[in-house]
Amino acid sequence: MGLFDFLKVPDINQGIEEYKNNAGAVLLDVRTVEEYREGHIPNSKNVPLQNIAKVKSVVSGKDVPLYVYCYSGSRSRQAVNALKSMGYSNVNDLGGIARYSGKVVR
Repeated sequence: MGLFDFLKVPDINQGIEEYKNNAGAVLLDVRTVEEYREGHIPNSKNVPLQNIAKVKSVVSGKDVPLYVYCYSGSRSRQAVNALKSMGYSNVNDLGGIARYSGKVVR
């Protein structure tokens, strides 16, 4: 890990393509219910960061590939750390929907 690696921002558009090509993967939106209703990436599941322990209601196992996003990348980073500490082994931080250029469902 280099000195400035912490400045790297995940590329959500590249991450969504990876998610789409990963059969059985789950796309998690960790924003609030209100933010999710305002617009979200198609097929994403909303599990707000403050309720991340309830992720088991949308994920069938701890080895299921998870792709996590929020608005700016801060909450997704926190959620990824929480999910890993809960034993989820295949967790990917996509960063924030603010940088997403694809279709959004409202």
